[in-house]
Amino acid sequence: MNRFVSLVILCLSYTSIAHADYIKVGSPAPQFTLQSATGSSVSLKDFIGKTVVLEWFNPDCPFVKKFYSQGDMQRFQKEAAEKGAVWLTINSNAEGRQGHISRDEAGALVSEIGLQSSALLLDPTGTVGTSYGARTTPHMFVIDSKGNLAYQGAIDNTPSTRAKDISSSTNYILAAIDSLAQGKIPSPADTDPYGCSVKYASK
Repeated sequence: MNRFVSLVILCLSYTSIAHADYIKVGSPAPQFTLQSATGSSVSLKDFIGKTVVLEWFNPDCPFVKKFYSQGDMQRFQKEAAEKGAVWLTINSNAEGRQGHISRDEAGALVSEIGLQSSALLLDPTGTVGTSYGARTTPHMFVIDSKGNLAYQGAIDNTPSTRAKDISSSTNYILAAIDSLAQGKIPSPADTDPYGCSVKYASK
């Protein structure tokens, strides 16, 4: 078995969070305050009145690299901002586990990958990740202007590691932002996420 296949199998080991443990679409999004890559504190409550996208992130995950390697995720982040949405990238991988980002590494990583989200947030204890039921990287959540969850699940409808698949896929996040801007409920609003498991301390 080659190294890449072994890595994908490792990354696809989902956490034990059951679907029943996800926060439900329509429910209030759990509040949080996290430290950003720049050292500032960022709170979800700061963005009431705006659509907010949460992206769970692991820089070592092949599924994440699929979206960042050719600038696609960065483009989505910019497009979301142009539509008036706030995009927060969250790393919940525990210290000593794959994909963990230390405070000292965070700033350089933001520059290295050209991150275009509003902030890279560090959640090494996994408190915020588990409160949302985030289990993969990426696992995406869209919160409406009233602070309620409007979408959760996959970033698109093609669960692969191939960047070439992105252009032909349906991007659920940008579609959800557009629906909310039109006063509509996103459809679909709840899908199964795909990617590497979030490497929580207890998993």
